[in-house]
Amino acid sequence: MLQKIREGDQGSFHEFYNLYHERLYQYIYMYTRSEWLAEETVQLSFIKIWEQRKKLSTEYSLSTQLFRVAKSTLIDLLRKNKIREVVQLPHPEAHPETLSVITAIEMKDDLKRVMKTIHDLPMMQQQVLTETRINDLSHKETAALLSISAKTVETHVTRAVRRLRKTLSVFF
Repeated sequence: MLQKIREGDQGSFHEFYNLYHERLYQYIYMYTRSEWLAEETVQLSFIKIWEQRKKLSTEYSLSTQLFRVAKSTLIDLLRKNKIREVVQLPHPEAHPETLSVITAIEMKDDLKRVMKTIHDLPMMQQQVLTETRINDLSHKETAALLSISAKTVETHVTRAVRRLRKTLSVFF
């Protein structure tokens, strides 16, 4: 099914959608207790899978990639809605006893990828991203700290995030 979807087979994608739509919705709803967030996350996740179908990895199952995309999508939606709760989403197919080990390994691997990608950014983008996203400074505070304008901070953040998304889109 993965290969067919990568090749653009809409029938296989519809089959995949029908197979996982309800499961993903219930999973997201279980953690958020929000019909809107669950529905929005599911729809955006399937859209992202279809739009990025040529980049889907053959090393991971389609369901694993879907749930990773859903996790990232949910986090994005929560950020956009200014909800600052941390929602830990374990993979639904993992056994409880192996869940913490799998989660720890995945988180460590994800962190390594993100840190390497940040390290590969131009120096100013690294500094601005670190101050705004890691140290939680506002654009104005970051601008004062780095002696640049707030608009320049915004530009650097936008470029850095765009590059991170492009580079890490296969993994998240």
